[in-house]
Amino acid sequence: MTKLLTKNIRHTFVRGGYFYFSRRVPSDLQHHYRYPRIVQGLRTRSEMKARGQATVAAAQLEAYWAKLRLVDEQIIGTKLLKHDPHDRKQGATVEPIPSSSVTLSDALNLYVNLKGKDRGKGFRIAAERTCSYVIKVCGDKDLSDFNRHDALAFRDWLVDRGLTGSSVTRNFSYLKAIINFARSELALEINNPFVGVYHDRSKGVVTRQPIPVKDIRVVQQQCEKHDDDLRWLIALISDSGMRLAEAAGLLKSDFVNLQGDVPYISLRKHSWRPLKTKSSERFVPLVGKSLWAAQRLVQADTTNEFAFPRYNIKGLTKANSASAALNKWMKPYVLISCTIHSFRHSMRDRLRAVECPSDIVDQIGGWQSEGIGQSYGSGYPIEVLHNWMKKACE
Repeated sequence: MTKLLTKNIRHTFVRGGYFYFSRRVPSDLQHHYRYPRIVQGLRTRSEMKARGQATVAAAQLEAYWAKLRLVDEQIIGTKLLKHDPHDRKQGATVEPIPSSSVTLSDALNLYVNLKGKDRGKGFRIAAERTCSYVIKVCGDKDLSDFNRHDALAFRDWLVDRGLTGSSVTRNFSYLKAIINFARSELALEINNPFVGVYHDRSKGVVTRQPIPVKDIRVVQQQCEKHDDDLRWLIALISDSGMRLAEAAGLLKSDFVNLQGDVPYISLRKHSWRPLKTKSSERFVPLVGKSLWAAQRLVQADTTNEFAFPRYNIKGLTKANSASAALNKWMKPYVLISCTIHSFRHSMRDRLRAVECPSDIVDQIGGWQSEGIGQSYGSGYPIEVLHNWMKKACE
């Protein structure tokens, strides 16, 4: 439950452990407001502080609403005033109450506690990292105080640190999402100055190339030769097309029917390893060296529930650590532009080469399909996917 009304303190509720003031605007005064309810963060977890702040806020509103009602009264002589108090184009004669401040840290807490509730530690870590960068450059300001100069300064700081275009994009995406979420949840009347900031998205981005089939065979031979958990992880990806994080975060129980006619992986999100998209949750057929690797790791003499324990530490899948180690080992056997992720590109090409229908290709790889019709039904049965994968990996 994301919202808890507090009975002990009038006009408040709790979200993410923080108190918020909430008061419905009287119906006779709603024409003065853009929204029918006032919601503001009190920036405290303390019940005592929240009670005091809510009491003051309620008293201020009552006094302010009394003044607004006087403005709305038809009083003799108002036409002689320099400004008609009823003319909303010229503005009301009583200034609106300023919004309670909501800092970037407040917005971050709201974002990770509500939207990130079931998204795993990686979601929180990435959001917190981005906000720590912004606070380092611009300070932990009220959201209403951020401006375009701050946005450009943040961009320049990221670029000066040597981040690639895709990394800059990712940081801005997190920041925009955090601010927009707070603006929507708390009905804040603010602009988001971090929207539409230009940067070179292609900077430092290397186009990933698929690994030629002959090189895939060489890598797979070396994996069989070394026959350990690192090589099992490479082999598992090589004939399945899974993302590295997807494979590294698997449990042994995610492998299904390994000794049967149609073995596969039940790929689902875990608290330590979320999935990239909704379509990423899928059944992955096991054929070729991927099946060999799955059988080897499940038979391994260990009581650990993880398929790859060394990359699942303290409740988080360490995909970056795995990437560095695996790419280093693969370097002598593949083209310089190829990485562990290149197996995924290769799998799409291999499926195309056997004329696999595009919607089946998308289902096997967890790629998002375009078109409304693709969202209907539960997809092809695992037997169909398995047959196409066998053809592609022969």
